[in-house]
Amino acid sequence: MLAIFVLVPPVLAGALSAVLPWRRGVGWLGTAAIGVTLAVGVALATQVVQGQPVTALGGVLRVDALSAFMVIVIGVIAVLAAWQSVRYLDAEISAGRCTRRHASLYSVLIQAFVATMLLAVLAANVGVMWVAVEATTITTAFLVGHRQGRGSLEASWKYLVICSVGIAMAFLGTVLVYLAALHAGTPGQASLDWTSLVASSHGLDPGVMRLAMALLVLGYGTKVGLAPMHSWLPDAHSQAPAPVSALMSGVLLTVAFYALLRFKAIADGALGPGFSRALLVTVGLLSLAVAASLLITQRDYKRMLGYHSVEHMGLIALGAAAGSPLAIAAVLLHILGHGLAKGVLFLASGEILLTEGTSDIARVKALVARRPALGAIFGLGLIALLGFPPFSLFVSELNMLRAQVQVGLGWVAAISLVCMAVIFAAVMSHARHLLLGPRDGDEPVHKTPAIVTVPLIGGLAVCAAIGVFAWPLDSLLQAAARVVAL
Repeated sequence: MLAIFVLVPPVLAGALSAVLPWRRGVGWLGTAAIGVTLAVGVALATQVVQGQPVTALGGVLRVDALSAFMVIVIGVIAVLAAWQSVRYLDAEISAGRCTRRHASLYSVLIQAFVATMLLAVLAANVGVMWVAVEATTITTAFLVGHRQGRGSLEASWKYLVICSVGIAMAFLGTVLVYLAALHAGTPGQASLDWTSLVASSHGLDPGVMRLAMALLVLGYGTKVGLAPMHSWLPDAHSQAPAPVSALMSGVLLTVAFYALLRFKAIADGALGPGFSRALLVTVGLLSLAVAASLLITQRDYKRMLGYHSVEHMGLIALGAAAGSPLAIAAVLLHILGHGLAKGVLFLASGEILLTEGTSDIARVKALVARRPALGAIFGLGLIALLGFPPFSLFVSELNMLRAQVQVGLGWVAAISLVCMAVIFAAVMSHARHLLLGPRDGDEPVHKTPAIVTVPLIGGLAVCAAIGVFAWPLDSLLQAAARVVAL
């Protein structure tokens, strides 16, 4: 029953948001609902680590350690985004850029977005998982275009068209896996059940599985934001409201990567690790190279964060390519750390945009001197995202590099380090302009409201804590890695 209760709070909160006029109380109710989902996810994680996977609705929903971990990731970032959505909608309504009816629609879509991501990671059937990922595309297309300006509508259509093409390719890949399972003698409905597919993977036709995995990497890779299918990502992230950008970058990309991890386990059973490894290494290195080249000349801080997502998705692709338990555990830790750091940064960037009125790097300067709390949060978020200790991305990146060397991918690790060095230099150059320097003599020091700073500081503190004290997640990470590792 716990698996069902993961989905119930956001569904109920979305239904209430649809019938009640938007008020702050409605927004806080939505935040509390996602908090309940997070609490249920933690309870599920405790249960599945100690015993067998949990099923519900006649086997439609299935929670193993990997699913439970992803529920926690979604819950943590969604709580931050829902909290900041209250501030965002208040500011939009006060400025006359948003009506209360439009704010209610936003609240409904946020809860629907969270619910569809949860369904994607809870589904036992890979067909239902595909439907849920496609549903995230529909809900987020409206959220990206929430401001209804020319730029946001253009980004929304670009996102919808490119991701729909990608999801169509993922559908074809899923159909091919289904056909391969039928021909291998897997009965009817079990041909789409993930556990049945893994169990029968050694008997799947290799030729069909090669084509299926290539389509799946291209298809789901589009939603992940892997190059060369990444072109929607910086536009959507720069135009969407900050809480939506935090959800998209912090968890939507990795929910799509979760689907790839599931299919990789099936493909590795049918083909061995070599084929999937070659695909993931190719798109991973290409993503790092693209992010490095475009971050050098970036002029918009929200687009800068978008291209940084391309880099980190490339890093987890390379970690997954290694495929060992150490590599997968590091990938999962990186997913959580990246979600926290990027969620904090996008939410902070929303506050910068609100107070400064521009996302142009050249027109924003000396934030630490002018807005000390906001500048410090943004600076610490960049430090976390660049992989400095004590934040968890340092640990996850180090372990992914170790795992790559252990499986004979030392050359991949070397190329990754070069690209990461270029990205570090580019981001530091932009950060120096944004954060450092004196304020004008007659300009007062601006205070940032506690409603903004408290959750963001909390997010950074959690990111640092799991980098120093891995023990709360250690058993869950190891159990989740065993689900899909070689």
